[in-house]
Amino acid sequence: MSVVKRLLNFTFRYWGRILLGAVAMLAGIGLQLAVPTLIRGVIDVALNPRGPRPELLGWFALGVVAIHILRGGTSYLERFSMEYMAQRVIYDIRNAIYNRLQQLSFSFYDQAQTGQLMSRATADVETLRRFLGFGILALLRNLVTFVGVFAYLLALNWRLTLVAMATMPLLIHAVTLFGRRVRPTFLAVREQLAQLTSVLQENVTGVRVVRAFAQEDYEEAKFRRENQAFLETNLNSIRLWAYYFPYMNFLSGLAAALVLWYGGREVILGRLSLGGLVAFNALVMQLIGPLRMIGWLSNLYNRAATSGSRVFELLETEPEIKDSPDAVEMPPIAGRVVFENVSFAYPTDPENLVLRDINLTAEPGQTIALLGATGSGKTSITNLVPRFYDPSAGRVTVDGIDIRTVTLNSLRRQIGIVLQETFLFSASIGENIAYGRAGATNEEIIAAAKAAHIHDFIMSLPKQYETVVGERGVGLSGGQKQRVAIARALLMDPRLLILDDSTSSVDTETEYQIQQALANLMRGRTTFVIAQRLSTIKNADQIVVLEDGEIVEQGTHAELLETGRIYRQIYEMQLRPQDQTETATRAVAEGSDA
Repeated sequence: MSVVKRLLNFTFRYWGRILLGAVAMLAGIGLQLAVPTLIRGVIDVALNPRGPRPELLGWFALGVVAIHILRGGTSYLERFSMEYMAQRVIYDIRNAIYNRLQQLSFSFYDQAQTGQLMSRATADVETLRRFLGFGILALLRNLVTFVGVFAYLLALNWRLTLVAMATMPLLIHAVTLFGRRVRPTFLAVREQLAQLTSVLQENVTGVRVVRAFAQEDYEEAKFRRENQAFLETNLNSIRLWAYYFPYMNFLSGLAAALVLWYGGREVILGRLSLGGLVAFNALVMQLIGPLRMIGWLSNLYNRAATSGSRVFELLETEPEIKDSPDAVEMPPIAGRVVFENVSFAYPTDPENLVLRDINLTAEPGQTIALLGATGSGKTSITNLVPRFYDPSAGRVTVDGIDIRTVTLNSLRRQIGIVLQETFLFSASIGENIAYGRAGATNEEIIAAAKAAHIHDFIMSLPKQYETVVGERGVGLSGGQKQRVAIARALLMDPRLLILDDSTSSVDTETEYQIQQALANLMRGRTTFVIAQRLSTIKNADQIVVLEDGEIVEQGTHAELLETGRIYRQIYEMQLRPQDQTETATRAVAEGSDA
C-alpha cells in the first residue's frame, strides 16, 4: 500500500473539513479566473480609444476589490480547513506511533536505535504534516486551476493556446525527471539525519562516560563525520533544485515570449483585442504556475513519501510478544512457577540457544536464587516469567496456566520487578515509587520507602518525596536508585518478585539492612533472585547454578556446599570473603542496636 493510501486511511475521518476546504478552493479558483476577465473589460471597454467609458473604471475597480475580499474569505476557509485536518491527522499518527512503541516487544528494542526512532516520531511526522496541510491542498488547487484555465484559454483563442502549450511537453518532462531523481536523495537525507540524531542522543546519554575517559575529541570527530555526510547528502539534493528550477523557469518564460510574439501579431491583424491579449497572458501565467508548482510539490511529495514509508514501517511492525486472540485474564495467583523443558534463543540470534532444557519448579512463597557466570542464562530465565520473551521450546506456567494463554497486563500486574539497570523517570521520587500502582496513597508510598530503607534519605532532601530526580535518576547514587526501584516493586504488593542483581550497587551495611526488610516482605511470595552476594542466596529455598544455559547444580546453600562442585568453587573464590565481612558487619550493627 502506498504512503498516500495509508494517509488517506487517517484523513477520511475528517471528510467534513476536507469537503469544506474543497468547496472554498473551487470558489477561490472561480474568483481567480474572474480577475483577467475584469482586466480585459477595463482595456477593451473602459479604455477603448474609439469610445472610452471612464465611468466604468470605478465599477471595475470595485469589482476587483470585491473579488479579492471574497478570495480572502475562501482562502481562509480553505487553508484553515486543510490545516485543521492535517493537524488532527498528525495528532492521530503521533499517538499511533507512541502506542506502537509501547506495544513492541523487547526483541524490537534489542536492535532499534533510539535516535532512529526519535527521528521518525518527530522529523518524519513533521514532514507528513507539511504535505497534508499544504501539499495535498496545493496539488488539488493547481490541478483544478490548470484544467479551468486551459478550458478558458481555448475559449478565448484556441490558436494562441496551442502556441502557449508548445513548451509544455518539455516542462512536464523536466518535472517528471526532477521527481524521479530527487526521491533517492531525500531518502538519503532522512537516513543520514536519523544517524546523526542517533550519534547525538547516544553521546548526550553517555556524556559522563565520555568525560571520564577523556574522549571528547574522539566524539567530536565522530559527530563531525556524520554531520559532514549529512551536509553532503543535503548538497546533492540542493544541486538538483539549483539545476531543474531555473530550467523550468526558462521554459515558463519561453512560453510567455511565444504568447507575446504570436498574440501581438493577432492583435495587429485584428483577430484579438488588446484586452484579450493582456487577459490571455495573465491566464497563461496562471496555467504555467501550476506546472511549475508541480516541481515544488514533487519535492514535497517525495519528502513525504520517504518520511511516510519510515513512519508506516514502524506503525506496521507487529510485536512478537502479544496477547493471543483467545487470551483471558490471569486470575489472582498463588505463585507456583514451572519451567517445563524450556529452551530459548534471542530473536536477534535464533541459532544460539542461551537456555537449554530448563526444568525448574518454584513453589508458592519460595525464593529461587540464580547463580552463574555472565552469559550463563540467569537474566534470560527471569525474562521469561513476565513474558518479555517467549521460549523457543517448552513452556512456562504460573499456577498451572501457560502464561501465553493470558493477557500480558493481567500477568505483569502481579509481578514486581527490579531490573539490573535501574531506570527512574524525570519525576518526583514519590511518583517514581508509585509508578507501578496508580492511586497509591502517601502512606503506602512511605511504607514502601521505609521497607526499602530509603525513607530517611528522602526526608533529608529539601522537598522530600516531591523532590524531582534528574533524567534517568541523575543526582542519586546507584544504591539510592536501586532502593527507590525496590520500593516501587514492593508497593505493587506482587505475588511474584524478580530481583535482578538488585543489591549489586549498595555497600555491605546497606545491603544488610535491605535484606532484613526484604526477608519479611518476601515471605509468602515467590521470588527469583539474581545476585552475586552470599547474603542474597544462602537463605534461598533453592539455589540454581547455571552454566552455558543449563542447570548444572541445584539445591540449598548447605546441600551445595556438600555436593556442588561449581557452587563450592564460587563460594571459596567469591562468597567466603563476603561471608566473613557480613558476619563482622552484622556484629557491629547488633552491637550498635544494643
